[in-house]
Amino acid sequence: MNLTYFEDSGDVQYCFEFVNTSCPKVTRPIAINAALYICITISILITIFGNLVVIISVLHFKQLQTPTNYLVLSLAAVDFLVGFIVLPYSMVRSVETCWYFGDVFCKVHSIIDIVLTIVSIYNLCFIAVDRYYAVCDPLRYSIKITLPVTTVTVILIWLFAIFYGFSVFLSDFSKKSVDDYMATISCEGSCIAYAKFEGHMDALIVFFIPIFIILGVYVKIFFVVKRKYSRKIGNMPNNNHYTEENNIKILHNEEQIAVKNQGAIICIFIFSWLPFYVNSILNPYFNFLIPPALHDIFTWFGFFNSTLNPVLYAFLYPWFRKALKLILSGQIFNSDSSTMNFLPE
Repeated sequence: MNLTYFEDSGDVQYCFEFVNTSCPKVTRPIAINAALYICITISILITIFGNLVVIISVLHFKQLQTPTNYLVLSLAAVDFLVGFIVLPYSMVRSVETCWYFGDVFCKVHSIIDIVLTIVSIYNLCFIAVDRYYAVCDPLRYSIKITLPVTTVTVILIWLFAIFYGFSVFLSDFSKKSVDDYMATISCEGSCIAYAKFEGHMDALIVFFIPIFIILGVYVKIFFVVKRKYSRKIGNMPNNNHYTEENNIKILHNEEQIAVKNQGAIICIFIFSWLPFYVNSILNPYFNFLIPPALHDIFTWFGFFNSTLNPVLYAFLYPWFRKALKLILSGQIFNSDSSTMNFLPE
């Protein structure tokens, strides 16, 4: 997904000193490289630990095992794998500006990256559908969105992502538009994912189509919530005191909070990955004028979404904060911990 970028220097260094076809290597001050390693390592640890808390919480505490939380669990599993598998190798590639892990693992790493990105976005797509039924059709929500339905949907999303990820690398269509460009930069120590440079189909299938679906669903939810609230207030008898109106407002606020929480996660995802996918579409039309260093920055904007998600959970979900305290305090090891109450007191 990244390019090895290089700078002109009188004393050129190479990724592999004794290989004639080696890529040039960018040299930076040791202090800058150390700072980059420290910052990215902290991000990786937050990504791994934060999402592991979500995974343990939903799997362990029975009250958290709801259809919506199963989708959050799948999203957290993706982010955990990004932090555990994708980010450490991407960190070395970005800081050292060289890929030292071989061509085979370059392809494997890129496939995993694509698969996890697809699972993330389609999980968010189904979360939007989940919120739609919860808010717009609450009477049929428990029938339409059940644990078996959610589980099957999550499995199908993962299978589709794996199929798509492998099919991209087993097919030749994505190489045709960039063969000439690839020939000019291919060298030992680079790791270039062809699918990302192909741009169009990848960006549409992986990002833009599901994003438009999500935005359409949330616009529909917004108008339904607004209409429901106005209708309930308008139908209230004049002789009623404020009790019923307050109850309606409470339910309205709860619906809004649930939608806003999921909407915040989706918005952060969109803004994290939008620069990368816009670049992947437009860059070929401008003869790949976007500097590889800027492409690298766009990539890390997307990666940091996996770090931000557990931080968002801490701010948005009281159950996450309570589960975190139980895990850190060791109370999760109590025999009755799985049946603990997470409802607001």
